[in-house]
Amino acid sequence: MKKAIISVTDKENIIEFAKGLIDSGYEIISTGGTFAVLNKAGIAVINIEDITKFPEILDGRVKTLNPFVHGGILYRRDLEKDQHTIKEFGIESIDLVCVNLYKFQEAVEQKLEEEKLIEEIDIGGPTLIRAAAKNYKDVVVVTDTKDYPDIINKIQNNTLDLTYRRGLAAKAFKLIANYDISISSYFNKNMEYLQLEENKKLSYGENPHQEAEIYKLDFNKQSMMDLEQLWGKEMSYNNYNDTFAALELLHDFKDEKYFSCSIKHSTVCGAAAGINDLDSYQKCYQSDSIGIFGGIVALNYKVDEAVAIEINKIFIEILIAPDFTKEALDVLKTKKNIRILKYFSLDYFNKSSYKDLDGYLLKQTRDFDLYEELKYVTVNKPSDSEMDDLLFAYKIVKNIKSNGIALVRDKVLTGVSGGQTARVYALKAAIDNSLLDISGSVLASDAFFPFNDSVEFASNNGIKSIIQPGGSKNDSSLIEFCNKNKIKMVFTNRRHFKH
Repeated sequence: MKKAIISVTDKENIIEFAKGLIDSGYEIISTGGTFAVLNKAGIAVINIEDITKFPEILDGRVKTLNPFVHGGILYRRDLEKDQHTIKEFGIESIDLVCVNLYKFQEAVEQKLEEEKLIEEIDIGGPTLIRAAAKNYKDVVVVTDTKDYPDIINKIQNNTLDLTYRRGLAAKAFKLIANYDISISSYFNKNMEYLQLEENKKLSYGENPHQEAEIYKLDFNKQSMMDLEQLWGKEMSYNNYNDTFAALELLHDFKDEKYFSCSIKHSTVCGAAAGINDLDSYQKCYQSDSIGIFGGIVALNYKVDEAVAIEINKIFIEILIAPDFTKEALDVLKTKKNIRILKYFSLDYFNKSSYKDLDGYLLKQTRDFDLYEELKYVTVNKPSDSEMDDLLFAYKIVKNIKSNGIALVRDKVLTGVSGGQTARVYALKAAIDNSLLDISGSVLASDAFFPFNDSVEFASNNGIKSIIQPGGSKNDSSLIEFCNKNKIKMVFTNRRHFKH
């Protein structure tokens, strides 16, 4: 008769699983709390001590670390000398190991004192899992409660093949690796390890000749990128990249009641706040009615039928919003190529960002704070409405590539340019490429103006209010020019380079 060891911290569905194994001809061996649960449920179960011929000691720290256990798991069934050894020492075969681990990471999050935390470091569990996974050709290793029904079904139908066993082993080794990383991260408090929780193969990368996958880092259980796709084709590499850029922008405008933006190649092309949802979207569309084509539209409000009808008038790759009415979805789903995404949070759960440099990782804290202070450096000060526009523009420019310029009037983006090699180039491009009349617009710059040329060019094009970090050696000259030309200027003491 085959034997299975069951020793689990998470008791979810374990009784049903054990019954399924017994019905399939297995004897159950168990330990401590699991033994008590199964025994109480009326399941015939063998105490681990009857196998090891030794009691649990050291408050349960040692119970499965024994040759009668690991010999029964690790011996190679097709190797004659292993069979001889097992027979010589009277060790019985163990054919299935079902184990999950002490909840160390939860104990860390609960901020338990170290003495108690240490007791949540599992020793026997990882050893059992590692042994079973190593010998996966002969032993079934079970570490995920969600796999219980499938495993019972395969055992009963004799379809528990080598490929499936290997997959269970892969999952087991990953569990142990992440568990060890959690412990190492705790003891090396100044170190942060990249744990990859799951991955998905994508059709291709930025270009068709590049392969691509997406991984989730296991720093937090939640992510701003936890999305529900309600409609459309599979997401591509560029889709994910652009979606994150859209969510980052929405994050900075989450206090606006009705905010709409369009994104193309991870760059803001249109943005607007409105008095209602339809007004907001229409103003966003007018902000850049060319760049929006084939891009992403992201909204911070529930999409209704009226907005859906307007959006359906053009081709976009993705629509992102917190929710959709049934009528809106009925309209949107008439276009098969649009991807409809529902987001759940506009909060960052990972406080750091990373950039790959061919095996090196650049790490930094995220750019959260919009400004350090608002310092009115010119004689004339912006009105309340101008100040609203200045801060609106500053949120935009925070989210575009440096050097960046954003022009805004009445909370509508009237001009934008980023990724330029000179600030004056960015300003000229923002003005030259604008589809709207920029007169009356305010200007935001992601970094200081090193020379007067940008401010002079802005003045010549009717810009009368500017927000920028300040900090240039040339600030006094800029302020003098602004005062002379009745331009209002605000310093933030917060630069927003984005490379």
